[in-house]
Formats: sequence, C-alpha cells, structure tokens
Amino acid sequence: MENPYTPPKVWTYDAENGGAWAGMNRPTSGARHDKALPVGKQLFQLYSMATPNGQKITIMLEELLALGKDAEYDAHMIKIGQGDQFSSGFVEINPNSKIPALLDTAAKDTKPIVESASILVYLAEKFGAFLPEAGVERTQVFNWLFWAHGSAPFLGGGFGHFYVYAPEKFEYPINRFAMEVKRQLDVLDKQLANNHFIAGADYSIADIAAWPWYGNLVLGNVYNAKEFLQAEEYKHVQRWAKAIEARTAVQRGRIVNRLWGEAWEQLENRHSAEDIDKVLALKPA
Repeated sequence: MENPYTPPKVWTYDAENGGAWAGMNRPTSGARHDKALPVGKQLFQLYSMATPNGQKITIMLEELLALGKDAEYDAHMIKIGQGDQFSSGFVEINPNSKIPALLDTAAKDTKPIVESASILVYLAEKFGAFLPEAGVERTQVFNWLFWAHGSAPFLGGGFGHFYVYAPEKFEYPINRFAMEVKRQLDVLDKQLANNHFIAGADYSIADIAAWPWYGNLVLGNVYNAKEFLQAEEYKHVQRWAKAIEARTAVQRGRIVNRLWGEAWEQLENRHSAEDIDKVLALKPA
C-alpha cells in the first residue's frame, strides 16, 4: 500500500477530513444554536426527515390512519444537512441529536420518544396494531425488529457512507461493508423464502422497520447500488420489497419530510391528510 495510515497515539478531530458530513459530525454532543421547535395541532408531533429511519415512523403513522386509528400527526422537517438536529429545541427532546423524535401530546406524563424502534413499539402498543399481544409471534416480531435496528447501521453508516459520502473511494471499507450488506440480504432472503412477511404471515413493525433500508436498497431507491450489490439475486427480498412498496400507506409515508426526487415525492411538512393528497396528485398517470 502507498502511504499507509498509522494511527497517532491520541486521536484528534479533523474537521477537514470528514467527507460530505464534515460540517455536521463532531466528537461532542449538545446544542450548537438556539431555535425552538414548531408545534402543530395534531395528537402527535414528529420531528424528522425522510431518511430510511425517518420513513419508518411516517409509514407507521400512515398505516395506523389507514386502519382508522386516531393517529393524526404534524411532521416537522428537521434538515440534518443544515444542523437542525443540533438546535436547542431538538436537543431538549433528544440529547443524541438524531431523527426521528416523537411527542405524544395526549400523554402529558411521558417523555419524548426517540430511536425509531422504540417509537414503533410505542405506537404499536398504544394502538394495538402490527405487534402481537403475546407469545411466540410477538417474540418473532421483536427478533426481527431488533435485527433490523442493529444491522442497518452497517448498511447506512458503513456501506452507504463509504460507497457514497466518503471524500474518496476506499477499496477496503467498501469491500468490507458490501460483503456484510450482502450477507444481511442473504439472511433476509432465506427468512422470506418461508415467510410472506419478515416475522411470519402478518405484516408487522418488523417489516416497517426493515423496508426503508433493505426494501429501498434492493429497489434502487437509495445509494444507487442495486447493480453493484447484485440485488436482483435476492428474489424473496425483491418480492417482499415490491409488495410493501405497493401499500398505500407506504406510498404516503415515504414522501413526508422529503425534499428530493420528483415533485410528487416531496412534502416538506405534513399537517393533514390533504397535504399528502395534494402532492400525490402530481404523480403522472
């Protein structure tokens, strides 16, 4: 290797060598500027962005609304590329400065709900939907929910970072994380060979957690790596990904807090069902 890297005795922060997110990533936490969070009139106040982690929650809320549940929500855009997650208002509800974060205005004695898996469980239990009440079926959903929560960082922060966002292409980390992502896809493909949905016969929060990462990946919606990873090889994942993408609630939830893509895929803030209706009406027939 030419010019191999030798770690120093003590690591120091270098703001000039962080790639696309160099201006955001720092080794310290806490607020960097004062800004209050907006508050709407709906039951739930969501502060998020339509990254895969953000999509989990807007899809879940839209699925609950489709069931007739009282799950109306305001979705306020947190522009992570501009540092909104480091505002005093956001840090107050999530000291970890990561989206999504949810407030349940009907539960005055509860604290904000953060971490996407925790939010999914909270909503599933509150409304009695997409999570079995007890038994083996409930455990299976938790198995795959936490599999997705623990595995996806290798896809996003690992493969996605080095394949798309790093300041230059580095062979070793791309190979390392591509191998791991393909291993995960193989795990998922084998599970879906014998199950219609990830945790069994029924659609659950495990699917809602996994689809924004693995479904979007194999459908070519994130990282433009479908060919590189030979995603068509994973036939069962493809079947599952397409089936979930076709769900009305998924089509609605995936566009919320989004400012990229086609015009019919972009809705910065959501305050009512009509907001989504107006955007989706722009989709060509």
